[in-house]
Amino acid sequence: MHTLPALLDKINAYAAANPFPPAPRELYDPCDYILTLGGKRLRPALVLMAYELFQDNVDQALPAAWAVELFHNFTLMHDDIMDAAPLRRGKPTVHTKWSATAGILSGDAMLIHAYRHLARFDDSVIVADLLDTFNRVAIEVCEGQQYDLNFETRHDVTLPEYIRMIELKTAVLLGGALEMGAMCARAHENQSAHLYEFGRLAGIAFQIQDDLLDTYGDPAKFGKQVGGDILQNKKTFLVLKTLEVASGADRHELEYWMKTGPDLPVKISAVRDIFNRNGIPDLVTAEKRRYQAEAFGHFDAVEVPETRKVPLRGMMEELLVREY
Repeated sequence: MHTLPALLDKINAYAAANPFPPAPRELYDPCDYILTLGGKRLRPALVLMAYELFQDNVDQALPAAWAVELFHNFTLMHDDIMDAAPLRRGKPTVHTKWSATAGILSGDAMLIHAYRHLARFDDSVIVADLLDTFNRVAIEVCEGQQYDLNFETRHDVTLPEYIRMIELKTAVLLGGALEMGAMCARAHENQSAHLYEFGRLAGIAFQIQDDLLDTYGDPAKFGKQVGGDILQNKKTFLVLKTLEVASGADRHELEYWMKTGPDLPVKISAVRDIFNRNGIPDLVTAEKRRYQAEAFGHFDAVEVPETRKVPLRGMMEELLVREY
């Protein structure tokens, strides 16, 4: 069994040993760039941790782990173009540093290289299963991004629709990473299914926690402006829960603030006051804990010694109580 830092070292060593082709640099420099912007390598680590629940020779799962990381960064590169985002992890985004054309083409190349790494697994039957899971998750992530874009111009988004969007855009890739790690270890499909559900449900809880932190986080720990979602009129879990439970007056006031621009100094405090009056922090925290409990129920159902579960359990628990 390896610690998380040891697994990250393995992932980074695999990446260094399997670089992109040397040319054309205009295509591959943006790929190298986004991979060095300080990502946590969470998703490839989940592949390896799931593998180590069942087997010890974790290097066998490195190609699948790196494929997941390449796919994730491909989505970030394209998402930044769609969002017209100038920064990613505090650094210029690829389309800002190069161009939108470079971001599109380099992202496409990353996706294709992800498939090349998946095909390196030494068992053709496992490769077929990995591709099925990878393709299912990949199209679901695209569906989630489209729903997110749709929500920007809709004023009737419901809470179940929002949950479905974050499930597709964020959670299914966490579940898929765990499922693929179990597949590489030749685990029984029931065990793979439990791990997928563990990741999917934990991913929903993770995003709900992120929504809470954006409004109630400690600015010194959160690393970005608290209240950014409010300023951008994002339809977060907090907003949609308020619209679901608030009185008419509070609902109308929230709807008013959701139509204003980001340059009103009192906007964050006014919306936070509406949340507080309606007990939204407690309601949202309860929902997050419900998803978290259901997630760990699936993890508990995975039939391996508890000692093997310690690294993965610890990492997930830390993610779901994080303050940044």
